[in-house]
Amino acid sequence: MPKHIPTRAEYRRFITIPTRWADQDALQHVNNATYYSYFDTAIGAFLAGTGLMDDLSTDITAVAAETMCRYHSPAYFPDVLSVGLRVGHIGTTSVRYEIGVFREGEDTACADGHFVHVHVEQKNMTKTTPIPDSIRKILETLLVR
Repeated sequence: MPKHIPTRAEYRRFITIPTRWADQDALQHVNNATYYSYFDTAIGAFLAGTGLMDDLSTDITAVAAETMCRYHSPAYFPDVLSVGLRVGHIGTTSVRYEIGVFREGEDTACADGHFVHVHVEQKNMTKTTPIPDSIRKILETLLVR
């Protein structure tokens, strides 16, 4: 069965990330582990832009519980990448961010994947807690059905 390769139209928000010389490996393409940094940067940029990243003013934070990446085609230095973000699922205590990485001028992702964040109490970092309604409303702006 052929795998689905996401297109730009499937994402709600984009940020631009220029590749760095250090992102490539001995084969001269962006190293597989580097894509997780791009994923984390896209999620962090969204959270910072909405004010949700101020963990110092709340008793709740989110931790990564699961990550995954699929590679479809290589990216290279000095590509400038467009990283798309959407929310695929919002649960009681968790959110699934879905990310697509696109090379300039290409409509299909060179890589895509997800991060699942679970909301926890900051004081012990293990007790899950429901996502507050204020956060849920912001996450819903990226939700795809």
